[in-house]
Amino acid sequence: MPANEKKSTLQNLAVGLLDRRHYPVLVSGATFITLVCAAGVLSAPTMFVRPFESEYGWSAGQISMAQALQIALFGLTGPFAAAAMERYGVRKTIACALVLLTCASLAVTRVTALWQLLLWAGCVGVGAGSIALTLGATIANRWFLKNRGTVLGIFTAGNATGQLVFLPMFGALIEHQGWRICAYILAVLMFVLIAFFCLIMRERPVDVGIPPWGGKTIEPAPSHKRNPISEALGALQDASRSRTFWLLAGSFFICGASTNGLIGAHLVPACGDRGIAETKAAGLLALMGVFDLFGTTMSGWLSDRWDSRWLLFWYYSLRGLSLLFLPFAFGLGLFGLPLFAVFYGLDWVATVPPTIRIATAAFGRERAPVVFGWIFTAHQLGAASTALATGWSRTAVGSYDAAFVTSGALCLFGSMLVLCIARRPQILPAFVELATGT
Repeated sequence: MPANEKKSTLQNLAVGLLDRRHYPVLVSGATFITLVCAAGVLSAPTMFVRPFESEYGWSAGQISMAQALQIALFGLTGPFAAAAMERYGVRKTIACALVLLTCASLAVTRVTALWQLLLWAGCVGVGAGSIALTLGATIANRWFLKNRGTVLGIFTAGNATGQLVFLPMFGALIEHQGWRICAYILAVLMFVLIAFFCLIMRERPVDVGIPPWGGKTIEPAPSHKRNPISEALGALQDASRSRTFWLLAGSFFICGASTNGLIGAHLVPACGDRGIAETKAAGLLALMGVFDLFGTTMSGWLSDRWDSRWLLFWYYSLRGLSLLFLPFAFGLGLFGLPLFAVFYGLDWVATVPPTIRIATAAFGRERAPVVFGWIFTAHQLGAASTALATGWSRTAVGSYDAAFVTSGALCLFGSMLVLCIARRPQILPAFVELATGT
């Protein structure tokens, strides 16, 4: 049997295992698992900081350069990956990203020089950035009309679940077996995931002969096939004329500066400075993951029912207060850091579902994933700049406290910023023309 016929047969078998009407559930499950596993690769560097310091003699500032590069490329890749999914398909785009992550996970075990570490970080950033939240936004907008916000919340929580699954395991393995075994496990996982994702995933509901979840009519696939680079840049050019875009991008810059680039990159080494073992520090991140899984899923449910602007106001306000509390939490003994982990974890990435919902309302279902990719780029630029600045600040003054307080104040400013977004953003003419084909 030819290879293409065998592939088609396996995909038809996957469709037949479930009532076609419920196939969006299977697609969302495959997407969630992929996001969880990608989060494992993306979260690994925070566990490698101290092993790299002891094995290679690199400073926190030098290693933070690699972290900043990874985070920046993670964001910059998003809009181009979303456009590539429109042009070449979700399966091909994600399969290529998983291959890159497999190779990167193997290659890091051979790193001996700082430039090689930077190259590895760049590959992880591009691979994970091709999968991350733009994949979730694409699948949610294509496959779901009803409960889209809830689905986005579940997809976003995949990142938190990835930390929950991987970080405690990485901490234990690093303590007893060394850091390289973690990289080998991730390489095998990414390789297996390629076949799993390609077997389950279909591009659109029309490929299975069903309408989107909650819809009544089958929607044909768009006939246009744009160049992904020109599509991504064109979406940026059109969206940049919108005040809503800049307010969302600005608030998401602050979101990244207070999550991935700060807590995600530096909490483990910050705990190490206070004499807290890596396994316990990883347990704190995992505890955040547990509560973020609940908080982000609930955020998606709320975004289907409440004004997303006010949801974002409360999320940024509460996060800011928790970061202002963090320097004091280290000195409160047994209960200080767990209290912070619960409080902060509830809205780690709870900002994502309401942000995507506002973007979809402002820029339309078809182009919203690409526009959100650019908004997410701002998120990662904020994270990258904070990761770099925090690492060098730690090297210079020997403490992370100033970075925690600064990010907390930024979050309080972000809570004011989101209230400036119009309650019902108007879709720009360029996006109306794209949706109607005129």
